[in-house]
Amino acid sequence: MTQAIEAVLFDLDGTLLDTAPDFLAAANATRAEFGLPEMDFDDLRPVVSRGARYMVQAAFPGISEAELEARIPVYLGHYRARIADQTDYFAGMDEVVEQLAARGIKMAIVTNKPTWLAEPLIAELGLDVRFPVLVCGDTLAVRKPDPAPFLLAAERLNVTASACLVVGDDLRDIDGAKNAGMRSMAAAYGYIQAHDPVAAWAADWTIETPLELLDHLP
Repeated sequence: MTQAIEAVLFDLDGTLLDTAPDFLAAANATRAEFGLPEMDFDDLRPVVSRGARYMVQAAFPGISEAELEARIPVYLGHYRARIADQTDYFAGMDEVVEQLAARGIKMAIVTNKPTWLAEPLIAELGLDVRFPVLVCGDTLAVRKPDPAPFLLAAERLNVTASACLVVGDDLRDIDGAKNAGMRSMAAAYGYIQAHDPVAAWAADWTIETPLELLDHLP
């Protein structure tokens, strides 16, 4: 018999929260510093989950490695200044979180976002009550898709790996879940590039909306 799911480990950007509007605003603020016009939302949304380096590369196509390294901290400064201005749950995710809590299912966030950005975001949105465990990209010496961040979250929730479900919008979430011996769910509503073959990730489940998550839990 398959073990019941006792905990759900969420990726942050593009899975639990729609952070793209604030990332886009930060990217355009950075472009403005260099005398460039604003970029369209659709040009940047697919790379939000990939981190600051990818965002800056998308915002400044063709720049050198030295220019990229110099602009990343500028971009991150703009993002920190507006970190929760427009960010919110994806539609339906608030209900998912409340339903999971009502069913006694534990929750954690496992993200590659650094602590200095993840903690204030969680605090400003008041999510620390529902998500007592937060594992960030710099919590350990390794990040997703290494299994260690997922296993640490399970340990802090006091559940076994086999009782955990990982939900994420990037292949590293699915691979990390497999590496940790956890079940996986691909969030196809997230920040996925058009050429990314989500079906090829071989997640246990794929959902098109957050509310579909509830259909796979007791």
